[in-house]
Amino acid sequence: MPATHKNAPSAGNARTRDGRGNQKLATLGVGDTLGEGDSSIVVDVLPQDLADVAFENMRREVAWNSMYHHVRGPGGAVPRLVAVEGQVDADGSFPIYRHPADESPPLLPFSRTVSLIRERVQTVLNHPVNHVLIQHYRSGADYISEHSDKTIDVVRGSNIVNVSLGAQRVMTLRMKKDRAQQLPDAETATSRPAQRIPLPHNSMFILGPETNKKWLHGINHDNRPFHQKDEAERYQNGERISLTFRHIGTFLTKDMSMIYGQGSTGIADGDTTENVTEGQLKKADKKPVVNGTNEGNPDTPGKLIEAFGKENGQSDFDWDKWYGQGSNVLHFTVQKAE
Repeated sequence: MPATHKNAPSAGNARTRDGRGNQKLATLGVGDTLGEGDSSIVVDVLPQDLADVAFENMRREVAWNSMYHHVRGPGGAVPRLVAVEGQVDADGSFPIYRHPADESPPLLPFSRTVSLIRERVQTVLNHPVNHVLIQHYRSGADYISEHSDKTIDVVRGSNIVNVSLGAQRVMTLRMKKDRAQQLPDAETATSRPAQRIPLPHNSMFILGPETNKKWLHGINHDNRPFHQKDEAERYQNGERISLTFRHIGTFLTKDMSMIYGQGSTGIADGDTTENVTEGQLKKADKKPVVNGTNEGNPDTPGKLIEAFGKENGQSDFDWDKWYGQGSNVLHFTVQKAE
């Protein structure tokens, strides 16, 4: 069994019943085949001196916010606190990661502890990450629904990683419905293949692009009474901080008026965004950001929201069809002036 911090013991090997069906999910971890086989979990990812202080340091250093989810119109606050940090260039430009939120918190430069974690992540991952979404799960009541990460802005072929600090929570991987229906096992008609992966303190889950394409992932509620949880789940009083690092290829200018790179329309017709460097993406033509519905403009928020929905539901999602032309949409709603 891999070594773990003495105050944050690793998970056991219990099996559990999936709340969405009768299928029992095995607890998987290091060395197991996760998703499509391009995903994995790394334990003890941070050096011990950093792992011992990272949670408390981040609670103080990170500028926490609420974020509002978009579901066919403005939605409520997501059930967790969030923050966004990233690599800010000398001219003030910075990476942008778009997903179905009405408006994300402002991106701030990497804070001290996050910067140290980022350095370690890049070493283990062997490719750069320039953006992080930080989420604070305050108790077992906080969760994130099953989804696929949206990849219009994620450098193609790169991995997405999630570093866990604090209380252990369980990630569920669930095969997308359309792919499950193609399997010979008739049971998948009512219960899709799924995996249960505990994420202990000081671990890093690596989400490969094929797993993100063909499986959904999420962190479900854990509303068991506190005394029924084990030591790893009670660590840091049941609170968890997660850091989702991505290599982003789309950028905004300092004043947020112009967008450029992989996910914008500034890539010339016929050009491909595969196998290109971040430096090359930054040389793409800058285009004005589109805010609101901007009637009459084919590059509308509705079009991008539709593409996000397709990516969430299709295991054979055609990136070039839905994202290849780019989109300059930044906000999905615009607050009216009072």
